[in-house]
Amino acid sequence: MTSNSISESTRPNNIYPQDRDELQKVFDRFDANGDGKISSSELADVLRALGSESSPEEMSRIMEEIDTDRDGYINLEEFALFCKSDGNVDTGELRDAFELYDKDKNGLISATELHHVLKKLGEKCSVQDCQKMIGSFDSDGDGNISFDEFKEMMTKSNANKQ
Repeated sequence: MTSNSISESTRPNNIYPQDRDELQKVFDRFDANGDGKISSSELADVLRALGSESSPEEMSRIMEEIDTDRDGYINLEEFALFCKSDGNVDTGELRDAFELYDKDKNGLISATELHHVLKKLGEKCSVQDCQKMIGSFDSDGDGNISFDEFKEMMTKSNANKQ
């Protein structure tokens, strides 16, 4: 186990083993230099790759919110706690996240748009894989994720981790 892995004794409560593996993968995408912590510049790089240009003030606010030990970096435990946040998800933040995926701004996330964003993040998946992911949350069967479906997916995901 690497030093930045969540061990049984240090992991936040209610993060299931399958969630830990996924969390580690996401954390590793952010941690570009592999030092076991996410710097402000690494976080900014990921957000920029997703199409979000955050000001230095926004980056400071985000880091202040997540970096609970105030060492200037986000470690895996802090990242896990942030991802586990309570079910009271801010609709504005969800809308911003949704818009990162909705490239054509039609109010829907298609498999192609999801594939494009995941590819930018270095994920190795096909458009067909993305169609399957979307199918898991596509309650109206239109082959896309609407904002309401996205919101439901994100709030259920957070509620399942509590």
